[in-house]
Amino acid sequence: MSEVITEYRNENTKDIDLLPTIEMVKKMNEEDKLVALAVEEESEHIAEAIDIIAKQFLKGGRLFYFGAGTSGRLGVLDASECPPTFSVPRDMVQGIIAGGREAFLYAVEGAEDSFETGVQDAKVLTDKDVCVVISASGNPKYLLGVLHQADEAGARTIAITCNSKGRIAEEAGLVICVEVGPEVIAGSSRLKAGTAQKMILNMLSTGSMIKIGKTYENFMIDLKAVNEKLKDRAIRIVAQIAGISHSEALAALLKCDWEIKTAIVSTMMKLDIEESRQELKKHGGVLRKIIYRPQVV
Repeated sequence: MSEVITEYRNENTKDIDLLPTIEMVKKMNEEDKLVALAVEEESEHIAEAIDIIAKQFLKGGRLFYFGAGTSGRLGVLDASECPPTFSVPRDMVQGIIAGGREAFLYAVEGAEDSFETGVQDAKVLTDKDVCVVISASGNPKYLLGVLHQADEAGARTIAITCNSKGRIAEEAGLVICVEVGPEVIAGSSRLKAGTAQKMILNMLSTGSMIKIGKTYENFMIDLKAVNEKLKDRAIRIVAQIAGISHSEALAALLKCDWEIKTAIVSTMMKLDIEESRQELKKHGGVLRKIIYRPQVV
């Protein structure tokens, strides 16, 4: 069996155990600098994936991340951030990790080696959904099982990997392959590979949410103002978009139970709260379809 690319030894860090701490940090940082450049090489595939996900969202579909170990945890992390950031239902973006909930906190040995478990976990998929499998090596049998079941269900499939020769790259409909090179510590794919995966997941979830109208300009207009920090952010967003004072923004938000878009529409269009909600509903919740603010040059 040929050696997997993610297991290669990094020639630049062979002496890392002998270096002063500051030099160790510099070596790691130099390797991390390569990650963004490697991700950039896959920009077209990442953009294609965003468009696929957004299209399926608009059909009522969901986004599922599947992975084992670090890759699985990163998927769960990204999925868990979507409801508070974009006010989407919890089931719209889901992360599933080989070995189940326990595997998120602790290593579950052998979880990635079960094709059958992958098939079973992927039975949640429908033909409206997008299935994203994440793996640095690209070879877990668990993910091959996921992809098999995804094909059976008619779901769209996307692979995120760091190994173009991995099995998931052969089986997925779209492949995002970021070859970050050997890790600082040979085989420790939680490092550069994990950073690359996190960057890509950020783009997939954020990009697809932007495409379906979950932002206005670069404002987070669908956040849930559930604590003091987020309430302060909501006030600033309403004030800046609607062009009103902070006290006026606060008053508008209090009237509509901290619904940012409702407060903006109500203020800018001089509508009452229920009329504003109906206006948003009529336009699928997309603020851009209701108001347009010319850019200030």
